[in-house]
Amino acid sequence: MNIKLERPLAIFDLEATGLDVIHDRIVEIAILKVHPDGKQESFEQRINPEMPIPEEASEIHGIYDKDVANEPTLKAILPKLEAFLSGCDIAGYNSNKFDLPMLAEELLRVESSLDLSQLRHIDVQNIFHKMEPRTLVAAYLFYCQKNLENAHSAMADTQATWEVLDAQIGKYEELKDDVDFLSDFSVYGDVKRADFAGRLGYNENDEMVYNFGKHKNKTVEEVARIEPGYYGWMIDADFPLYTKQCLRKEMERIKAERQEEKAKKDEQSYQNKLDALKNKFK
Repeated sequence: MNIKLERPLAIFDLEATGLDVIHDRIVEIAILKVHPDGKQESFEQRINPEMPIPEEASEIHGIYDKDVANEPTLKAILPKLEAFLSGCDIAGYNSNKFDLPMLAEELLRVESSLDLSQLRHIDVQNIFHKMEPRTLVAAYLFYCQKNLENAHSAMADTQATWEVLDAQIGKYEELKDDVDFLSDFSVYGDVKRADFAGRLGYNENDEMVYNFGKHKNKTVEEVARIEPGYYGWMIDADFPLYTKQCLRKEMERIKAERQEEKAKKDEQSYQNKLDALKNKFK
């Protein structure tokens, strides 16, 4: 064991109903507790989130409503969880951005006495990124075996970017050499962006959705129906102009579609009335 521990280190991971730490809930927690002498203990528990698990979340972690219907709530397992984490430091992968805030929110919700702020936190992903920088300089050295001279000179960077891309295609058999594939493959995250800032995206049905805030993953059309003022707030708020342009176009499409549907209904209603009159005077 390379790490020197003064007290147990609890390495943990969460699965949840989604990525919104305010509104989503934990459906599974796994903890590996490593003691200073190397001894290991594990804690693994599925949890009834007391809310439906969205299909898109289930497709990622494989946990469906039926799998947790008879599992205990977080409140029910709280004493056992608190006892297992007592006196530990904690670690995780990308935990500072997701798992830790989610766990903190859930513990507060069930009135836990465990104060996570008093524990030391290790995020393995952050260590990885710092030790293996994901910069153009690092990529150039890795893929092209050359040091990038004049880094941050625009032309030097563009030349290096081209060489890295060409080397990537040559290195990985699974990378196709056409732009359509590479464009789709280089999308990062679970939502395809509709705007460059990532505030808007497309879901699996190719519908435009909000990609942030209280309406995250809801379609623009749905939000226009349940909270019409949200669109106006975004247009007036400090968002990128391109984001606003994309949103305006989507709202114009929605408006045109609604008008077309209304015209069809009006036409059908008129035809029905006309048919009724014809039948009446036969």
